Amino acid sequence: MTDFSDPDDSEQHAIHEDRLWRDDGWTARVIKNEDDDGWAVEMIKDGEAEPALVGPWTMGRDKKNPKPLDVSAFHTLVKTASEVLRRHEQQLHAMLHKSVTVDSDGRTLDVTLDIVPDEDDPYATLSAHDENGDQLASVRVSPAFKLTRASAQQWVAGGCQRPRENF
Repeated sequence: MTDFSDPDDSEQHAIHEDRLWRDDGWTARVIKNEDDDGWAVEMIKDGEAEPALVGPWTMGRDKKNPKPLDVSAFHTLVKTASEVLRRHEQQLHAMLHKSVTVDSDGRTLDVTLDIVPDEDDPYATLSAHDENGDQLASVRVSPAFKLTRASAQQWVAGGCQRPRENF
C-alpha cells in the first residue's frame, strides 16, 4: 500500500496504478463502495483531508473487480472534481458576500455585507462604496444581519451609523 504521510511526496512522485493515480496535484483512488457490492472512486486534492468528489466506479469485465484507472479517466475525474470545488467556492462566496445598490442624495451607492465565519467570534462588515469604488463608511455588525435594499437604504439614510441588529 502507498504511504500518503508525506505531503511533499505527493507533489514529487506521480503514481499510475490500476486503483491509484496521483498526478497534477490530485489523487484518484478506487475504493470498495460501502453502500453496495460495487466500487467507487474518490478524488482528493493535494493538501486536503477530505475528498472533493466520490462517485461510482465501473466494474471490470469480470464483474467483480473495478475497471483500472487510465489517463483519460483520471483527467475526466480531475476536471469534474475541480468543477465541484469551484461551485462550492462560488456558493460559499455568495453566502458570505452580499451586495445591494441604493440611491442616496443623487448618488448611487453599493452597500456590501461581508461575513467572517470565525469559529470563536463570527462577525460581518457592512460597508458603503460610491460609484468609483471608494469606501464611504464601514461598521461591524452581527453575521446574522439581513442585508436587503430596504435595510441598506435605512442604514445610509441614518448616516451609516452602526445599525440596530433587527432592521
